[in-house]
Amino acid sequence: MQTFFGLTLEYIENVYEQFFLMKYHGNWTLFELYNLPVGLRKWFFRRLVKQKEEEAEAAKPRRHSK
Repeated sequence: MQTFFGLTLEYIENVYEQFFLMKYHGNWTLFELYNLPVGLRKWFFRRLVKQKEEEAEAAKPRRHSK
């Protein structure tokens, strides 16, 4: 289903998921997120995902080779 402006429900769900994660992990306000230019919001979101992946990798126990 497509809305009047051509945004699909899947697209809107993706934006809301970004908003949730950025609020949860970055303490952004909804006002800040709604007013952030789309390209900049996407950059911050990709950078947040990269940071969380790096932190998860660093937290994995290391195997010691003999």
